[in-house]
Amino acid sequence: MSALLLLFVCLVLGVLVARFGRPPSGMVHGINWWVLNIALSALVLELIPRVKFDPQLWFPIVAMWLTFGGAWLLFGLLGPRLGWSRQRIGALVLVCGLGNTSFMGYPLIQALHGKAGLALAVVADQLGCFPVLASAGIVVASLYSGRVPQPRVIIRRILTFPPFVALLVGIAVGSLGGWPVWLDGVFAPIGGTLTPLALFSVGLQFKFHLGERQLVAAGLGLGWKLLLAPVLCLLLGTATGVGGLVLTVGVLQAAMAPMISAAILADEYALEPPLANTILGAGIVLSLLTVPLGNILLGR
Repeated sequence: MSALLLLFVCLVLGVLVARFGRPPSGMVHGINWWVLNIALSALVLELIPRVKFDPQLWFPIVAMWLTFGGAWLLFGLLGPRLGWSRQRIGALVLVCGLGNTSFMGYPLIQALHGKAGLALAVVADQLGCFPVLASAGIVVASLYSGRVPQPRVIIRRILTFPPFVALLVGIAVGSLGGWPVWLDGVFAPIGGTLTPLALFSVGLQFKFHLGERQLVAAGLGLGWKLLLAPVLCLLLGTATGVGGLVLTVGVLQAAMAPMISAAILADEYALEPPLANTILGAGIVLSLLTVPLGNILLGR
């Protein structure tokens, strides 16, 4: 409960500071840089060495790719027919294709399914959603920001993206038995800054004053992220014989609110940041209802 309360407090605090506190210019950009490059990397370095790799856990990983790929296909086809700009399509693919599977997924899954569920949530996040962000997410951001696609630049960006490098380091360290005791406690405090700072940054940019066409885009985006994507993942898992807690956690992680880092990425690439951040904020609030409801419907 305290983890969920932290989400609300930091989000509301950001809204209040933006409205009454006169924050310095460049504050949002600075916070976003820290969250995306430092805090997220530290979180990966902390968690990945503890993950036990099991080929039977393919479903939570594939569910994250299905959610992103489905968003790209849906909005890539739908957007031009609705007269949307490439920036809007790119924003929707990012924020509605990537889920908030860490600092919302972890506390929610742990609250619903304990440590066993949390371990599966880490698999979905660190081996599924995060690699999607570091690879396909960068590709989408580059393509839809109006930049000329340059494979070398995209590959270099992926390979030098700090959290992606941290992922490779974490896998190597895990295969060698984990971090030394004296170093193991260093990453958690740094990674712990991710949740409050990211939600505070979202609050600073939080807006609900959208035009009619933006409301349509936001509604369609959230409809995919909170409803259609988890339903498709459920159908995939059921059809392939996946069941039990693995199926439940994979579907619930697919149903999480949009990823904060995806909204930050949309902001960095100028992919309609007001729309991206509004979808993010609304998705966070709505998912606190839809995820527990989905868990009930799954019978868990």
